[in-house]
Amino acid sequence: MNKIQIQPLTAENFKLFGDVLMTKGNDFFYINEQYTERYHDLAEIQSDAKVGMSIFKNIKASQFPIEISMLERHPLGSQAFVAMHGQKFVIVVAESLDKDMPDLNKIKAFITDGNQGVNYHAGTWHHPLITLEAPSEFIVVDRIGVSQNCDVYQFENMLCVGSE
Repeated sequence: MNKIQIQPLTAENFKLFGDVLMTKGNDFFYINEQYTERYHDLAEIQSDAKVGMSIFKNIKASQFPIEISMLERHPLGSQAFVAMHGQKFVIVVAESLDKDMPDLNKIKAFITDGNQGVNYHAGTWHHPLITLEAPSEFIVVDRIGVSQNCDVYQFENMLCVGSE
């Protein structure tokens, strides 16, 4: 079974796949009589339809090594995940091989530091949310539309995501 090494999540090493949502290293301006720092416009929400906010509650935690057998993508809109309680989570993404499938030789895995979220660009191949704690709650911002917006690619062989 091929093993995918995990690397820390940074804006630089994730920019091909989306945006890292965090305060550290980003500019801000004061609002609300200087009681609040606003870290403005950290990600562009992409969508051809209505955009909504949801809460995802993962009720099962994953443990290393993590076996994965598929990736999905949302071609019509971006999708953002922000942990509500500062928990770390694992992100698995891949470049596209062609218009229909991910490049399984270019899968990357990242782990957040607990103070980061991600915004996948529209069409980015990614694994569904992988949490290391349960229950875990996430704010999710994504497209709310009626047309089909989830492509799934099943692997022939299981892949393994390694530990930190």
